[in-house]
Amino acid sequence: MRFLTAAATLAAFAASFSLGAAPAAAALAPGAVAPDFSTRGAIAGKVVAINLKQQLRRGPVVLYFFPAAFTSGCNAEARAFAEKVDAFKAAGATVIGMSADDVAELQKFSSSECAGKFAVASAGPRVIAGYDVALGRQVKGRDATTRTSYVIGRDGRIAFVHSDMNPAEHVALTLAAVQKLRTR
Repeated sequence: MRFLTAAATLAAFAASFSLGAAPAAAALAPGAVAPDFSTRGAIAGKVVAINLKQQLRRGPVVLYFFPAAFTSGCNAEARAFAEKVDAFKAAGATVIGMSADDVAELQKFSSSECAGKFAVASAGPRVIAGYDVALGRQVKGRDATTRTSYVIGRDGRIAFVHSDMNPAEHVALTLAAVQKLRTR
């Protein structure tokens, strides 16, 4: 499966996903103020500090929450974001992945699945509650978040949200939302 592109992997995952699954509801609707946070994460295996307010100074932020590192859907989603990160940058946006995983786990994930192309950060209880992304159950024996992608405008407000446990559309929908922001 390593030889498949991220898009092919996502398509295969989507095909195997339960047809009865409905998108999860996200509490933060477009127009809401995105809760600011500071946390630690990793990019290309190196530990970094991440602060939302600082990231927004550069432009919009795609903040995508994923349930748990090194699970099939999360691996495929991370690879898909990595493949499109240049398109996000061209549109002026920064991509940040977030999960309840610890920084040590994310260091490995940032190198292997994210190809060192964007940061992944550890979401603590305050961030998880603020963005209403608690999954309510554990994955691989650890706390997990829902799969929810937010596009946050430079003004700190939610411009777009997509909450669905199926990872197939998160990259395309968030990229389209970022590109739409650029034309405003």
